[in-house]
Amino acid sequence: MSAAARRITKEYAELQADFPPHVQAAPDENNLLHWTGTITGPPDSAYKGGKFNIDITFPTEYPFKCTTRIYHPNVTDDGAICIGLLKSEAWKPSTKIEQILRALVQLLQEPNPDDALVASIAEVYNQDRATFNKNAQEWVKKYAS
Repeated sequence: MSAAARRITKEYAELQADFPPHVQAAPDENNLLHWTGTITGPPDSAYKGGKFNIDITFPTEYPFKCTTRIYHPNVTDDGAICIGLLKSEAWKPSTKIEQILRALVQLLQEPNPDDALVASIAEVYNQDRATFNKNAQEWVKKYAS
């Protein structure tokens, strides 16, 4: 078993005892480096009621991809997610899966328009929060229910 596989096995065992709120994820039965899961929109966010499928691949940098469409300034149409701790300049080998899952939930609660991947959505978020929340809820109903 590779070092990455050992670490992921250990972290998954830890996660099973205490998963972050709003998150379910597990490795593929045939590939420990590939996980699928869901993040439920936190009730105190514009994404309440949504169920977002995620696809997690664990090579050396733990890239994440959101497979459910979401109206969010930090998530592209093809599912790329912008989270500070996943950026190459901020990445640390000590970063744990739980930290990343918690950061994903936090991103739903508090989008980061200053580090947006979708500038047009960030602009709506900054200029008209009510419209942003309405659009986010429309996308939740359309894609994440």
